[in-house]
Amino acid sequence: MVKITGVTFKEGGKVYYFAPGKDRYEKGMGVIVDTSRGLEYATVTIPFAEIEEEKIISPLKKVVRIATPKDKETVKRNEERKPEAMKTVQEKIEKHNLDMKLIDCEFAFDGSKVVFYYSAPARVDFRELVKELSSTFRMRIELRQIGIRDEIKMIGGLAPCGRECCCSSCMPDISKVSIKMAKTQGLSLNPGKISGLCGRLMCCLSYENDYYAEAGRQMPKLGSEVGTPDGKGTVVNVNMIKMQVRVKIEDKSKDLFTYHDYPVDQIRFKRGPKPEKEEKDDDLGDEIKEIID
Repeated sequence: MVKITGVTFKEGGKVYYFAPGKDRYEKGMGVIVDTSRGLEYATVTIPFAEIEEEKIISPLKKVVRIATPKDKETVKRNEERKPEAMKTVQEKIEKHNLDMKLIDCEFAFDGSKVVFYYSAPARVDFRELVKELSSTFRMRIELRQIGIRDEIKMIGGLAPCGRECCCSSCMPDISKVSIKMAKTQGLSLNPGKISGLCGRLMCCLSYENDYYAEAGRQMPKLGSEVGTPDGKGTVVNVNMIKMQVRVKIEDKSKDLFTYHDYPVDQIRFKRGPKPEKEEKDDDLGDEIKEIID
């Protein structure tokens, strides 16, 4: 077992493991940690824990010390510099007529560099822009291109459900989803109903997918013939929450159809094999594209 302290660099962000120092930490406490980018300010989420060695990437970097009031003032000052820096960069992007959208910026804790995040439909030649920014800010400049999902994670927003986007509030890592998840849960393949602000499949499709996949394996297929306490019939609907099956039964003597709801354990049918692990993909897929077209 390895002793660790868990920290995050952003609110709701991914938890990173570090080797604890000599100090005692509390949840929510600010600390200074040693990273590949140098010293950084972070917030403690796991004061102390022991985990299996195979679950970490060795060697662990250290928590250097507890943050001082001066460190917190530095972080606050860096945050206050962001609006003016974003405005300056946006003006220079327009000056050079570059096809790129500025998303966010981040000043290094030690003030050695500033990172600007942007999105663009294609590769951008920003060499002249970097030269101007270097002379303006007098520090090292980094421009990093990000995808649409990372953009929404950074800027946030309200999802179709009315709550804040999962990726920017409660989901440290962006999960991959597939169109098969929507099918498994019996959702409409209307892009407007299963797509998030980023235009990709909603991350929350993965939350209950394991339940629906297992429940679906215990259910007969729509249109299949099954045996019921009242005779044979055809499946017209399945309810995987209540684990009920609606069956259409034909009464040939009276030339009429009746519909009954049965618990799945009262239905006789041949269950299929356990499905293989699906390959996840966050693309909308061909079927969605056909609907759009």
